[in-house]
Amino acid sequence: MWTLCVCLFLAQPGDDWQKLEAVHLKNTRQVTRDFVRAGEGYFSPDASKIIFQAEEKGENPFYQMFVMNMETGAARRVSPGIGKTTCGYFHPSTKKILFASSHLDPDARKHYDAELKARAEEKETKNRRRYAWDFDKYMEIFEANLDGSGLKRLTNSMGYDGEGSYSADGKKIVFCSNRSGAKNLELYTMDADGKNVRPLTKAPGCYNGGPFFSPDGKKVIFRSDRKKKDHLQLYVINVDGTNEKALTDDESWVFWAPYWYKDSTHIIYTAADHSNPLVRPNYDLYWMNIETGKKVRLTFAPGADVLPVFSPDYAKVMWTSNRDGRSPTHLYLADFIAPK
Repeated sequence: MWTLCVCLFLAQPGDDWQKLEAVHLKNTRQVTRDFVRAGEGYFSPDASKIIFQAEEKGENPFYQMFVMNMETGAARRVSPGIGKTTCGYFHPSTKKILFASSHLDPDARKHYDAELKARAEEKETKNRRRYAWDFDKYMEIFEANLDGSGLKRLTNSMGYDGEGSYSADGKKIVFCSNRSGAKNLELYTMDADGKNVRPLTKAPGCYNGGPFFSPDGKKVIFRSDRKKKDHLQLYVINVDGTNEKALTDDESWVFWAPYWYKDSTHIIYTAADHSNPLVRPNYDLYWMNIETGKKVRLTFAPGADVLPVFSPDYAKVMWTSNRDGRSPTHLYLADFIAPK
């Protein structure tokens, strides 16, 4: 199981963290509200909407998928409301959405009580659980209309299928699956209608996930813990499976959630130093030139800053955060000034 510690209660980085962030992030503002928690958002191609996961107030403590109108702020649930969802994404035509869901699990509702009980124990003992993504065997990838109607199943295999995203031309989907074995979480590509599934990576016994096609359609960026269990590193690979390359190689750090910039040469991503077991690591956003390896830190808030994405014009960054280290996570948006 891949695990990740996203820390919420951390030492203050100093009073100057807003000034440090303002070098590359301007006009930072909160996007989502009125949810128990929310995160992992992606823009529609025309930037008029976002798709994101959020926990509603009610019996289901797991994420469901929502689409929000960016002008009005009105959000609508587009997933069935049962079980768990993850990784929503817009088709380039802006007529369809993609997300993974476990709503077909016949025991989906039985998992709610266990999660709520674990949260109650956390609150009572004040011992926060280590975040763990369980790779639910009922998780499958679905296509739907923007309002959630016309739900169509695209994957149908034993085990986990999720973390899908479209290519820039909308013809392909890249995703994570353990269809070849419970411990083999590999990347695959398929046609947008779910046909012609092909393996992309080959690293048995570890996790390979969070993939995105480059804007020029030539490469895929992803994360993997193949070097040290649970310590994710960043990789890039050609869309035909050739020329795989590690972009990070520091096993004392965790690197994840890479996302492409428009030139297919730079990426934005999340990272944290895990070298000191006595210090809770804080996740921040970073920028990297994948050709030179040059890195620039972008966020400095006391809370966790994770899962960054660019707007279609690359003028803004949206990410998941609990900026103060105490509040529930929500989506934030800022104007972006690319490092030189």
